[in-house]
Amino acid sequence: MIDIANKRALILGLANQHSIAYAIAKALRKSGVEVILSYASPALAKRVLPIADELGISDCIQCDLSKDYDLQNLFRLIKGKWDRMDYLVHSVAYAPTSELNIPFHNTSRHGFLTALDISVYTLIATLREAEPLFSQGGSAITLSYYGAEKVVPNYGVMGIAKAALEASVRYLAHSLGEKNIRVNAISAGPLRTLSSSAIGGISQLQKRIEKMAPLARNIEADDVAKSALYLLSDLSSGVTGETLYVDAGMNIMAY
Repeated sequence: MIDIANKRALILGLANQHSIAYAIAKALRKSGVEVILSYASPALAKRVLPIADELGISDCIQCDLSKDYDLQNLFRLIKGKWDRMDYLVHSVAYAPTSELNIPFHNTSRHGFLTALDISVYTLIATLREAEPLFSQGGSAITLSYYGAEKVVPNYGVMGIAKAALEASVRYLAHSLGEKNIRVNAISAGPLRTLSSSAIGGISQLQKRIEKMAPLARNIEADDVAKSALYLLSDLSSGVTGETLYVDAGMNIMAY
């Protein structure tokens, strides 16, 4: 097992104790990593601040990543505390609920642009701001889903956003590779999270996975957290630009 104690990680998009970001934060803290949390809106503070206390995280910063000023201010605060950063966890995705569970051809221009901005561009913009802090190299991960590759009913414009996210991971890996900054994605199986609650048919999909996936079960957030530790740490020092499936093997099945 590799020692990652005293490393420093910024985690974006933590929403509650059911989120994948929470499981990753818990795993990093257990491994001795210093963490700064960021959450999207003031309304989430009542959920996120108790999590920060639980995990012994002193810095928890509200940041609307769709606003350049907020993102720049976030990094001003981080640079005031840290002279370097080692890991970035991007757990950020959003589309207006009105754009989900509808025929895809009815997607609005506003819904399309919003999904791509928040779910994809925020990764690009954050890595641009974070680059100077990765002075000793580093690793960034983002969270995707199989809807990037195949049609998942009711997922709609988020499937397009996740496809663009995975493509962005490859381009970012190329762009930042010479600075020893690695960028990868985890494509996790469906979990009951705040984001997935807006998508119809999750329960039926999970039942189908239990019957069809090679491991005959659904994944847990801790499964994703373990893979996140691998991709963030030097255990994956030769891996960049990849999308790692953590879905009990469901992605290999034809039907």
